[in-house]
Amino acid sequence: MRTATQILVIGGGPAGSTAAGLLARQGFDVTVLERDHFPRYHIGESILPSCRPIFEMLGVWDKIEAHGFKPKGGAYFFWGPDEWEVKFADLGRDGANAWQVVRSEFDKIMLDHAREVGVAVHEGVSVKEIEFDGDRPVAATWSSDGREGRISFDYLVDASGRGGVMAAKHLKSRKFHNVFRNVATWSYWKGVTPLDRGPEGAITVASIPEGWFWAIPLHDGTTSIGLVTGRDGFIERRAKAGGIEELYAEALQQCAPVLKMTENAERVSGMKTEQDYSYTAESFAGPGYLLCGDAACFLDPLLSTGVHLATYSGMLGAAAIGSVLRGEVAEEEAREFFDTVYRQSYERLLVLVSVFYESYRGKDYHFYNAQKLSADDRDDLDLQSSFDRIITGIADLKDAQDVYRRVRQQITGAESGDPNPLANLNKEHEQKRAPVSADRAIAGLYLAFEPQLCLRRAGSPDIRRRRAASTQA
Repeated sequence: MRTATQILVIGGGPAGSTAAGLLARQGFDVTVLERDHFPRYHIGESILPSCRPIFEMLGVWDKIEAHGFKPKGGAYFFWGPDEWEVKFADLGRDGANAWQVVRSEFDKIMLDHAREVGVAVHEGVSVKEIEFDGDRPVAATWSSDGREGRISFDYLVDASGRGGVMAAKHLKSRKFHNVFRNVATWSYWKGVTPLDRGPEGAITVASIPEGWFWAIPLHDGTTSIGLVTGRDGFIERRAKAGGIEELYAEALQQCAPVLKMTENAERVSGMKTEQDYSYTAESFAGPGYLLCGDAACFLDPLLSTGVHLATYSGMLGAAAIGSVLRGEVAEEEAREFFDTVYRQSYERLLVLVSVFYESYRGKDYHFYNAQKLSADDRDDLDLQSSFDRIITGIADLKDAQDVYRRVRQQITGAESGDPNPLANLNKEHEQKRAPVSADRAIAGLYLAFEPQLCLRRAGSPDIRRRRAASTQA
């Protein structure tokens, strides 16, 4: 283990491996400290099409495509009395490429690729403490198999997941929202009958009165089937049912589409359970550090946004730190750009998840009523700004009207119709929505990808134009 590095990344999951890999490809000295040894189990198996451009930028897309993961054609929803499909193939070339992944295998591909492009990766290493010089982190103490050490750094990327080395442990800056206080419990099945409708390889999402099920087909022949329900109801019903397995089985009896899929199937794993509370850190960046992925914020799993937020924040972090180290932008303005763009992405998705829960017609069910954004949430998230950002990014008038009615209901409490907010899901994730041109600059900066990933100042001449002019001269 080295004693100093230019950039230290805590965590080797999708957020950490993305940030580390993109920084190493820019020529920087990057070290990753990962607590576990890969492969290791992780939930979050359904990947959105929005991740592909980032995988291509990393140079890892071909490896993911060649691995044999289950192609994901979209999603199929049974939501109250309604059902519909979302087909990624209808959304263009990039939209047709998404996967249902075994995360232990997927995450290992990502971390191994970071190692291959020059990142110093150390697995089985836990970060115990962060040393500060004023407000700036400057070193970390670590332990591994009875050994201990110290590594200093110039910049820190905290991608330590829900454990949150910086926000949860050191800064105490994590704040939980009043919504999505849910519990997820799941298992794996073999011999599941594929859904008889919808896109090939789609995730199935099916509601029940007190929650919803996911069913995700995987390339190893298993299907991940999970239940999401409210925390309070979960505790009460678990006690009445006699345990988690009994609660899960009783809930499955209420979900006709998924129950039919499991008629001739066998459950091949024990139950796993997590609490899916939604939270954010007060700030996603500070002097010398950035928070990426779940270390910064966490969102209910309804729309499968976890890996998207992880890789997107990793890319933003790599652009911000790279530009600071090259002297292209000041550290403070790069931090402001990162914090603003990542927070906007998270808040936009938070609104959409709440909108989707609100579209459920069974208004008398406690679970769905509990997913409403509270007045405190609305104040903290500045939902009017989130709403405005959603509307300005939607080109189709009918889609805009549908989302307008539903999000306006969240802001004002006014009644509205029953739109399908997922009609806009891919639009919300498209890279063209990101600040990738001067006219979409945020805090005076925008993302650029040529000649390398960076932040560029609005109003600065395009590098390619300058080069062309120089050549002509």
